[in-house]
Amino acid sequence: MPGPRTTTGHFTFADWQERVIGPGEDANPRLAHASVRNTFTGGIEATGTHCEYSIVYVTAKTGSFAGMELLTGRVDGREGSFAVEERGRFDEDGTVHCTFEVVPGSGSGRLTGLKGKGAFTARHGETAVAYRFEYETP
Repeated sequence: MPGPRTTTGHFTFADWQERVIGPGEDANPRLAHASVRNTFTGGIEATGTHCEYSIVYVTAKTGSFAGMELLTGRVDGREGSFAVEERGRFDEDGTVHCTFEVVPGSGSGRLTGLKGKGAFTARHGETAVAYRFEYETP
């Protein structure tokens, strides 16, 4: 049985659509929703992922978020789809810290049974964000 593997790569934001849900644009805390599309390269290859975030702004520049992302493509050459649950925070300087974990049972195709978790740190102004993903397949 294969053991855990680690893969790395980068992703870019292909699209980011955000809207304030309440109580208002200048209020803190405030709740927002973002619909995002990402493109992954490296160990994970996926174009036009589907990602939805719920965001709480504590101040104008700080807060936390949680979301779900559906990726269709390849993990180290194995084709299929899977979903990840993401949780993170963003700091005053614009740095985003995020961890993610594969939603149990969400793998399909050659990614059926995929388990794993990963992380990324995105610094303000970066066009490509490095990620690390530790995973196992049956």
